[in-house]
Amino acid sequence: MRCVVLGRFQPFHLGHASLVRAAIKHAQGDEVVVAIGSSQAEWEADNPWTADERQAMVLGWAEASGFDVKVVQIEDINDPPNWVNHATKVHGEGVLVTSDGPTASLYREAGWNVHTVELSDREVWEGWRVRQTIRMLSTVMDDDAARVVLATSVPSTVIEWLIDEDAMFRCSTFGTGVHAG
Repeated sequence: MRCVVLGRFQPFHLGHASLVRAAIKHAQGDEVVVAIGSSQAEWEADNPWTADERQAMVLGWAEASGFDVKVVQIEDINDPPNWVNHATKVHGEGVLVTSDGPTASLYREAGWNVHTVELSDREVWEGWRVRQTIRMLSTVMDDDAARVVLATSVPSTVIEWLIDEDAMFRCSTFGTGVHAG
C-alpha cells in the first residue's frame, strides 16, 4: 500500500525521519511519497529553506539511509476544506502516515485511510525548537559544535548539508520574537 508523509520539513529532522521510517514499514515494500508542503514558502523565519533545499535534505537522508522515496512539492492554498483534494492531485492516493492530529482529521474527513504514528521526543524534535537551535549555532561559526549540538535532533546527513551549503545562517537573519530559552 502506497504511503504519503506530509510536512514542511523546515528542516528535515529526526522526528520526520522517524515518520518516514514508519511509512516505509507500513508501506510493506510499496511506494512512499514524501510531500513537502508550503512549497512556495521560503526565506522566512518559519520557512528559511526553499522547497528544493528541503527536497535535497530529504533525498540526502533517504539515500544515506538506503531508502527509496519519492519527493513531491505542494503549494499551500490556505484553504483547509479543499486542501486534501488539492494535495492529492500532487502526492496521489494512498494511506497518510502522520503524527499530526489536525492533518489526520482533515484526511480522514476526506475519506482517506490514516496511519497515526505516536509522537516521540517532541520536546527536542519540534521544528521551531530545531530552528531556534540552528539560529543560536549560526552565531557560533563552529561546524564541530553544530554537529554535536544538532545530533540530538537532526540526521547527520542534513547537518552536513546545512554546513556544506552554508544554510544555517538564514535562521540568524530573521527576527521571530520566539524566545530561545
